Amino acid sequence: MLTAGKFEKVSEHQYETDTDAPGTYGNVVLPKRATTGSAGYDLISPKSFVLAPGESTKIATGLRVRMEPGWVLFILPKSGLGTKYRSQLDNTCGVIDSDYYHADNEGHIIISMTNDSRSNRTMEIIAGKAFAQAIFLPYGITEDDEADGVRKGGFGSTGV
Repeated sequence: MLTAGKFEKVSEHQYETDTDAPGTYGNVVLPKRATTGSAGYDLISPKSFVLAPGESTKIATGLRVRMEPGWVLFILPKSGLGTKYRSQLDNTCGVIDSDYYHADNEGHIIISMTNDSRSNRTMEIIAGKAFAQAIFLPYGITEDDEADGVRKGGFGSTGV
């Protein structure tokens, strides 16, 4: 089995800066896989939230991830929530690059999620329950790659 990296908590100060649910830092849980055959690490919500159909929210996970070079972390909704509520990430698939760990916000993983239910179902997530999953994947680069930029920020910061 290849080792890709390690999840860590951001500082309490960074979490409190980024969250809309102050006082919930103690609810931040490091992700784990549910079974030995699971590809995804369950991301646990530090806050409770309710999303009516069409509503969105941002979930400050309190997490960051240190990755080995050549790895990326994909964030996806839990498949059960996707099936029941058509829950989706607002950017369709979260891509956490290895250099995000060094971003100005400590590499804090913040997930924007929408309930796109077409059957008028309201989604309720209780603090401490899994709402998304994170999957490590290796990636390649072209032989003539010349990337030399340095990351500073988060969402949409590359190429700015």
